Amino acid sequence: MPSTERNLHRLEKIIACIALIAVLALSVGFAEAGDKRSERRAEHPAKSEEVFLRSAVVLVQDAASGETLIAKNQGAILPIASITKLMTAIVILESGLNLEQRVAISDEDYDLLKGTRSRLRPGVVLTRDELLLLALMSSENRAAASLGRTYPGGSEAFVAAMNARAQSLGMHDTRFVDATGLSSGNVSSARDLARLVIAAHEFPLIREYSTRDGATIHALGRTLGYRNTNGLVRSAQWDIGLSKTGYISEAGRCLVMRVKLASREVVVVLLDSWGKLSRVGDANRIKKWLETNAAAKPRG
Repeated sequence: MPSTERNLHRLEKIIACIALIAVLALSVGFAEAGDKRSERRAEHPAKSEEVFLRSAVVLVQDAASGETLIAKNQGAILPIASITKLMTAIVILESGLNLEQRVAISDEDYDLLKGTRSRLRPGVVLTRDELLLLALMSSENRAAASLGRTYPGGSEAFVAAMNARAQSLGMHDTRFVDATGLSSGNVSSARDLARLVIAAHEFPLIREYSTRDGATIHALGRTLGYRNTNGLVRSAQWDIGLSKTGYISEAGRCLVMRVKLASREVVVVLLDSWGKLSRVGDANRIKKWLETNAAAKPRG
């Protein structure tokens, strides 16, 4: 082969090698860029606008790792209405009080603040266990009020115990003023409420009572039927491990849950939903978004 042809052949090989190295370098660069984009997606939770949520405050958090998946105004401190009753239940259960002890509903348990109604009339006698069930499942205000009133030291001591327990959980944005949540003075943030949900989930009775579909009790010769205030517990498409709703005008409609979505346990906090059905609508939108984006973040 003439020297000129040999030189051309060598040059062609060199050019081919350079081209191959360039292609490999670009491939590595694209892969690294993709990894960095994935890392950025993992580090930054989804904005609520991506999920079209209508609640003023939203937090969706991985229950095991604490990773924030969706967030909107999670640090805002707002009235929390009957979400308060989760702390009421924790304090009662940790007190060691006899749950089979019978407690009489009193005039002191009336709601003089909001004027809410109740079928538990003064003179009705129920066990503390039944009162706990009604407070968690159907958000019965007189049931919660009587639990606080009959605590050792009365309602004032009970509220002090609620606040002390909140501080022990690191709920520094939180303040309780009653056992029911009827006062707008019961305030918290979504971050704090996620801690409350995780703590409450440790109690089998809170898990059971807050997710029970319905129950009947016998009071003064009558049979009274109650249903869960969260209709999602009746849906076969939801796997809810803990639930609590809340509503007063100052708080809007609120909902907290511990639920299994997209094969992971998550805590959902929704505060100040503006419409009657918005909190349920938001919960369903969160469910759909998580299931659609389940593969967005690699888990290992």
